[in-house]
Amino acid sequence: MTDPATIHLRPETDLAERVLLPGDPARALQIAQSLLERPLMFNHHRGLWGYTGLAPDGEPLTVQSTGMGGPSAAIVLHELIELGVRRAVRVGSCGALAPGLTLGELILAGRAIAADGTSRALGAHEHASADRPLTQALADAAGVRAATVASTDLFYEPDASRESAWRAAGAVAVEMEAAALFTVGARRGVPVACLLAVSDLVGDEHRARIDDESLTRAGQRMGAIAATALASLARR
Repeated sequence: MTDPATIHLRPETDLAERVLLPGDPARALQIAQSLLERPLMFNHHRGLWGYTGLAPDGEPLTVQSTGMGGPSAAIVLHELIELGVRRAVRVGSCGALAPGLTLGELILAGRAIAADGTSRALGAHEHASADRPLTQALADAAGVRAATVASTDLFYEPDASRESAWRAAGAVAVEMEAAALFTVGARRGVPVACLLAVSDLVGDEHRARIDDESLTRAGQRMGAIAATALASLARR
């Protein structure tokens, strides 16, 4: 399943039809090592590490990093679809907007406020939505309900009023890739969903950052949940 027309991904081994999409290349490696049997490097071009191996259900699964932000994520998912991907789950990190969320807590993004340029350029309006059946499979596997998040282009947000506006619109967290990935998936007819771990508390009074070890564990947990959800859909 290789195609010389893809510019940013240069496959070194087979691509699975199911893919997990962490942003961080190091997290892709960590998830692949903890989840896959006999993982082989799928891509290393441009530092976008990806791996293909056998998931716990015995079927192929690829873990491919997207890099940071909507533009990079949209490029990676577009090329993966060109290469044959048929279902994708973002497994990433987010900043908590809603009170009461804790570092490492998992959030299932059923809808993303399109506050980023990439999803808007691709035709998104106020919101972009995840695929419903895939999101429900993740909800069943994770034991969490789907929520609204905000997708933005800025990690270091200089305008605190934007975070307040997202809270008022119902967003429980903010991240950088979900809206773009949902929009690419919808345009191409490929189901895309998103599971996030809280890596930062971004409230004015209680800003905090998760430690690296806890974030690694959260990434591995998300990978296992996503693999379970994908396996359940295959059985159906």
